[in-house]
Amino acid sequence: MRILITNDDGINAPGLAVLEEIATSLAGADGEVWVVAPAFEQSGVGHCISFTTPMMITQMEDRRYAAQGSPADCVLAAIHDVMKDAPPDLVLSGVNRGNNSAENAVYSGTVGAAMEAALQGVPAVALSQYYGPRNKDLDDKFEAARQHGLSTLRTLLDKGVWEKDDYGIFYNINFPPVPANEVEGLRAARQGFRRDMGFGVQPTTSPSGRRFLWVTGAPQQQPTSEGSDADWNLKGYISVTPMRCDLTAHDALDALKAIE
Repeated sequence: MRILITNDDGINAPGLAVLEEIATSLAGADGEVWVVAPAFEQSGVGHCISFTTPMMITQMEDRRYAAQGSPADCVLAAIHDVMKDAPPDLVLSGVNRGNNSAENAVYSGTVGAAMEAALQGVPAVALSQYYGPRNKDLDDKFEAARQHGLSTLRTLLDKGVWEKDDYGIFYNINFPPVPANEVEGLRAARQGFRRDMGFGVQPTTSPSGRRFLWVTGAPQQQPTSEGSDADWNLKGYISVTPMRCDLTAHDALDALKAIE
């Protein structure tokens, strides 16, 4: 198996090293793991692509490249340039530092990379490590992802739904904010929503008198809707969420017939 890995935390991020370990075991002795990742952190860029500016790409070593672009750019660079003679069989994105459950998935560059791979017709999975009081002080904050990532992916590849439709399924996996030995298991889960917990801005003034705005987040430990990805994560479970790039609200189409 030829596996491409990328992320949004940057090519030197510790989570990428964790994913490289997982991917190497998954690919097997006869497989290959290729890295095409952002040269610098690209957190929160979603499915952004560098449509109006070129990106520089640098080979750092064998099968390892840094691109000055977004995670989705990295997928495009790999499929259409770096690996164009033999494209990847699977794209893995992560392991993100922090969760991409619930509404975080919408902003996530980690998920954006998996989304682009799916649009290119390549099976893809985004992986993220939830942080919380029970794992934030561990020597290895990625412990749950490191120890359970391989088995989770093997299960998903064996039992998951994989389609070649126009908007094929890709997956968003979030590892819970607990030590590895406290992980309860796997749960298939819908994307949740954290009410009253969205992003905002914090104004500040620089020493020179200029006004700036910092984008602010919100606490990630409050209970969320029952059975959602974040809900299962906070209960100690690994969530696996099937996603599509199709943004149509299919449930509203019939009601909208009234406009015709």
